[in-house]
Amino acid sequence: MPAATAARSPGTGARSADEGAAVRTVAEFAIKHHQLLNPNAQPTGPLPEFARKPEELIKMYRMMSLARIFDTKAINLQRTGKLGTYASCLGHEATHVGAGAAMRSEDVLVPFYREYGTQLWRGVKMSEVLRYWGGDESANNFSVARRDFPWCVPIATQMLHAAGVAMAMKVRGEKRCALGFIGDGGTSEGAFYEALNLAGARSLPVVFITVNNKWAISVPIESQTACATLAQKAVAAGIPGVQVDGNDAIAVRHVVSQALGIARNGGGPTLIEAVTYRLSDHTTADDATRYRPDAEVKAAWKVEPLLRMRKYLIDTGAWSETQEEALKTECASDVEAAVEEYLNAPKPTTDQMFNYLFANMPKHLTAQREDAQRHARERAAAGGSH
Repeated sequence: MPAATAARSPGTGARSADEGAAVRTVAEFAIKHHQLLNPNAQPTGPLPEFARKPEELIKMYRMMSLARIFDTKAINLQRTGKLGTYASCLGHEATHVGAGAAMRSEDVLVPFYREYGTQLWRGVKMSEVLRYWGGDESANNFSVARRDFPWCVPIATQMLHAAGVAMAMKVRGEKRCALGFIGDGGTSEGAFYEALNLAGARSLPVVFITVNNKWAISVPIESQTACATLAQKAVAAGIPGVQVDGNDAIAVRHVVSQALGIARNGGGPTLIEAVTYRLSDHTTADDATRYRPDAEVKAAWKVEPLLRMRKYLIDTGAWSETQEEALKTECASDVEAAVEEYLNAPKPTTDQMFNYLFANMPKHLTAQREDAQRHARERAAAGGSH
């Protein structure tokens, strides 16, 4: 990225304010792009230590594959009326799993609404994901990832949550970090900048990951911002901003690990832009064919993350077609088991939308819950469902 400059070229006939004055550059900025495996699955340089262990990469690849097979099944469930509106993670697997693999169990994940690869890595159950999108708010009360925050549908508010969690960690003197996700469209929201500013001003132990998938629903990145990168939005907050190939799981894990290490040791926050592509519709309520060029989507499929990781594993002798078929069978079986658990779970009542918001429910919500219970009883008595 070219260095930022403060002066604007004067118009014709205008006298420059700098004429006759001493001019000096007071600050310059650059954004570095990180890639460790190119689209042909060839290393671009020395790989980090974890990437020299085939078992580590296979573990990551398995989770990426599981997330994709799960994602396909969830969409099928929505299309057949067995799931509510669902946000696909297709194409984001490397970014999500790479970030999850970089975190420690004591860290806190603050997601928005499609980081299934990260959540599954951290212990969230596939049945919990399905229950949430099926309308059961209690699914946000994760059975394993107890510290992690629930899904966040309002755009960018989760960035403030991540900064707040990090501030609590710093006040308590804890050596752990918060990690918050946001999409490219969310970086246009005020809450995004407020969170970065607070994190920078207080040197908080937090890492923000912007998943740049090129589209904020139907709005292309070019219409969102004039910035050459989203990572450079960190400059105004006085914190580091870096860009990473979001289809390269190894690079994502490496960059996020470094940022978390800095934050954990008192070095403050980092903004990471992971450049990838949304291979699916925005959600199942969207039809991306109305606004995205077919050629763009076809080109994105050629560099998608599973293809890259699988080719690297095969090229290095760590993977085979036999193992690939066995993995697909295993993942499909795990997904089907989760679907059965979801379909056989008790249907949520209207209480669920109240019971999992506050530890101690405010009086006005208690009254609303009682009203909802009354209406549910009346519907049941009339032969309907609640």
